[in-house]
Amino acid sequence: MIKEYDVVIIGGGTGGYVAAIRASQLGLKAAIVEKGKIGGTCLHAGCIPSKALLRSAEVYANTKNAEEFGVIAPEVGLDFSKVQARKEEITTRLFKGVQHLMKKGKIDVFEGKGSILESRNVLVEMNNEEREIILNSPNILIATGSRPRTLPGLEADGQYVMTSDEALQMEELPDSIIIVGGGVIGIEWASMLVDFGLQVTVIEYADRILPTEDKDVSKEVQRLMKKKGVKIVTGAKVLPETLEKGECVSIKAEHKGKETSFSAEKLLVSVGRLPNVEGVGLNNTTIEMERGFIQTNEYYQTNELHIYAIGDVIGGLQLAHVASHEGIIAIEHIAGENPTPLDSTLVSKCVYSSPEVASVGLTEGEAKDKGYKVKTGKFSFRAIGKALVFGESDGFVKLVVEEESNKLLGAHMVGPHVTDMITETGLARVLNATAMDIAHTIHPHPTLSEAIGEAALAVYGKEIHA
Repeated sequence: MIKEYDVVIIGGGTGGYVAAIRASQLGLKAAIVEKGKIGGTCLHAGCIPSKALLRSAEVYANTKNAEEFGVIAPEVGLDFSKVQARKEEITTRLFKGVQHLMKKGKIDVFEGKGSILESRNVLVEMNNEEREIILNSPNILIATGSRPRTLPGLEADGQYVMTSDEALQMEELPDSIIIVGGGVIGIEWASMLVDFGLQVTVIEYADRILPTEDKDVSKEVQRLMKKKGVKIVTGAKVLPETLEKGECVSIKAEHKGKETSFSAEKLLVSVGRLPNVEGVGLNNTTIEMERGFIQTNEYYQTNELHIYAIGDVIGGLQLAHVASHEGIIAIEHIAGENPTPLDSTLVSKCVYSSPEVASVGLTEGEAKDKGYKVKTGKFSFRAIGKALVFGESDGFVKLVVEEESNKLLGAHMVGPHVTDMITETGLARVLNATAMDIAHTIHPHPTLSEAIGEAALAVYGKEIHA
């Protein structure tokens, strides 16, 4: 059986299904091929389920400290089965919502494995059915996402060694855990699990956790994670060959010139993600690859110009909202809409630990490396009334500004609800605003956003409440 479409999308994750919706809006007949569930990693094994668990951990930790707010809550307990049930309920509800969007957009979803047969044909091996379908289209979009990366010798076994995939399915919590990797995912899991009451150790190869964030942010998050009880070891190289499994997991790492041993009930490997490029039929194309990632131009065309690729398979910022935006750009290019290419410095990035982390644009170090003369404005949440009301006054807002023009180059935040606040500075970046433009924006009182206005004033030494 052969079916005809204007665009065939291989992969129904956030990038893929958003691309399909945009195609439908532009009058293109679109099909998605998805071997799992529509919604992909973000909905079923990443963004949404992990944040549901983080929220439960936050509520649990806050309830244990309720007496600070004058609320007496004796014998606070945790039913992890209900935590997992809540997570599943949320993902199921959103899954049904995405399915509804596919029907609304008249987008055909083929549940099966999709691979490029030849230039303009995609073979679909249907799940649970002994049949194949060929989809013919002048345009193909690869959006197959990624999977957790492991280290040789530290492959997930589901019992002792896990990636985030296995961790999300835990039926009960261990008493202790080692997390290999102090990047975004590792720190989110560390924050969540210590709030659930586990003994948590993070081992990071770089000289600081969250190494892609501003140095001030990394330093503050490390301080606050340690304050919560997380043991953090940086500048340490894990030695997978020393892994031992028994009543507990033990492993050694090179740290400060010697081998140090670590042990816990379980070990979580959080060292990045690998692109899902196997089995997509790339061998039937001349698509160029680099370090395992598909290479594209600014409109996400491969060197076979009718084949596009977006999201984690092309590297760059491996974020759901980036994949969605890339998908929209690719579809609009297919439709001849002349879209504006993505500027990665305009992308807001978030870490959903407690406290939260958010950033957009250049770090202070990156700005200096690019030759900018910079000045910064920094303001602590300790002087913000709403933060004190919340009982969450740790952290700060830091703005990085070009010295001569006062244009905002970057914004970096640690503290309560900063993932919801970062968009203000993201818009400022889009509008090429100055720090004074932000300062002249009246921030309502009492709100956490006042810290942004104060940080903008601090660029000029005019902060009010410092």
